[in-house]
Order: sequence, then C-alpha cells, then structure tokens
Amino acid sequence: MRIVFFGTPDFAVASLEALIQANFNVVAVVTAPDKPAGRGQQLQSSAVKQYAETQGLPVLQPIKLKDPAFAEELRLYKPDLQVIVAFRMLPEVVWNLPPMGTFNLHGSLLPNYRGAAPIHWAVINGETETGVTTFFLQHEIDTGDLLFQETEPIHPDDTTGDVYERLMKRGAKLVVKTAEAIQAGTTNPVPQDETAAMRPAPKLTRATGEVHWSKSGAEIYNLVRGMYPFPGSHTTFQGKNCKLIQVKFHPESIPDLGIGIWDTDQKTFLRVGCQDGYIEILEWQMEGKKRMKIDEFLRGYNFNF
Repeated sequence: MRIVFFGTPDFAVASLEALIQANFNVVAVVTAPDKPAGRGQQLQSSAVKQYAETQGLPVLQPIKLKDPAFAEELRLYKPDLQVIVAFRMLPEVVWNLPPMGTFNLHGSLLPNYRGAAPIHWAVINGETETGVTTFFLQHEIDTGDLLFQETEPIHPDDTTGDVYERLMKRGAKLVVKTAEAIQAGTTNPVPQDETAAMRPAPKLTRATGEVHWSKSGAEIYNLVRGMYPFPGSHTTFQGKNCKLIQVKFHPESIPDLGIGIWDTDQKTFLRVGCQDGYIEILEWQMEGKKRMKIDEFLRGYNFNF
C-alpha cells in the first residue's frame, strides 16, 4: 500500500514517524512551503519536512493546492492511500485521488470541536474529556465518515500544551491502527451525527485571548490554561500589555476588591477581582520584560496605585 502523508507541525511528525516505524510504505510527504522566521527572517522548514528529509523521503511543498501541476505530481507517486495530520483543507481533486481514500486525524471527538483549534477550545470551555478521531475526508471540513476514536481526559490543571502532547502520541497510534484496518479491509465508516449539539473550534485570534474580569473565575482560569503556551492570554495592567502564563482562582470575596480592581502587597501577591472572587497572578510576562514569577516581578516594579 503506497501512502502519501500530508502534515506540517510537530504534532504531525509523531504520526509520520509511527507509520514508518510500523513499516508502512510512505512514498512521499506533502508539507507547507518554507517560511521566513526569527530575527534574521531566514527560511525555516516545517517540522514534517525536517523529519522527512532525515528518512530520505521525497518532499512536496505546493504553494497552491489547487494547482493542476501539484495534482499531476501527486499522481506520479501512485498513492493507494493519503493520510492527513494538521494540514490545510484539501481540494477534492487531491483528496479523491487515491483508490483507498484519504483519511484525517483530528484532535477532538468529532462531531464536537470541528475547526482549526480543537484542543484549545476544549480546554477553554472547561471540558473534562477530549480525544482523537480518524475519518475519511469529504467536501465540508471535518464532516467525513468516522473510522476510529479514542478518548483522553483533561485534568483540572492541564494546559493546552499538556493535552497537545498526549493527543499527539495517542493520535500517532490511532493513525497506524487506521492504516492497518484500511489495508486489511476491516473498516466500518460511520456517518457523523449531525443532530448532536456541537461546540465549534474556530481559528484563534488575539481577541480570543483577552481576559474580561467581569467573567467568572473558572472561565478566566480555563482561558489562561487553554491559551497556553500559544498564542497566550493577555490583559492590560497600568497601560502595559501583559501575557498571563499561570493564575489561580480564589472563590472568595475581599472588601474593596471589585470586578477588575487590582491589589498587591508589592512583595508576594498580585490579584484582581472577578465576578465571583479573585484571580491571583502567579506568573506572567509584561510588555518589554522577560517572563517572571510574580514575586520576582514585584521586587523590581515601581507601583503607582
């Protein structure tokens, strides 16, 4: 079975590596074009390209997926199956090419959290469980027939980074399981339940990460851990933008500490009132400064309360 693999970030590398270690015949890899990065703006290859090159695999980097020349190049590799992990939406001429189909690995329990940021939104929304899903591609994004699913708990203190790491490993195993079943002809694709109440997972924006102190402490806490480590949640303190890294919710009221009111002893704590208590800032990064634990920050900051 000849496989063409599509992917870009390190999340996809785990699945590509798992396929190779399981002795599948990966004949080519498709990934994003190199992009300028860093202070020098030098071209940076994707994580998938870097790994593929260590394995001696041909790498395709189309700028436009609808380019007829790209589809023609794909046909030269005669794929029986295509595997998609963390890649752009494909046109039908691409995903409909192999006779055994094209399947995708998605970081949620579909049909819940269709979209670009399923792991982030599951944490932001305070879910206690998520998972990974493999499904055959169809016209609409994340809507194809389900192949396999596996669940993964979200612990109360998990950040998106924690869940990402676990789903990356669990997803890699599920990709191998799915490829094995397709090769053996033992899959039983099941349509997604379109009548279920579904939560979306749209692309994150800067506005997504803005903390609104009028919300409940649980909502703020979940937002901070859901946006960590990337792209981060943020607030404004004394005219400076601050990226929140770690906070703690205290469900208790303090006299004169109303919603959005800041308080500190200028030595050990910095806190701000919210809807049902207060949020204690444990670690953050103020604009123009390095990332700091809050006691370290307080020792070197002149307050103007």
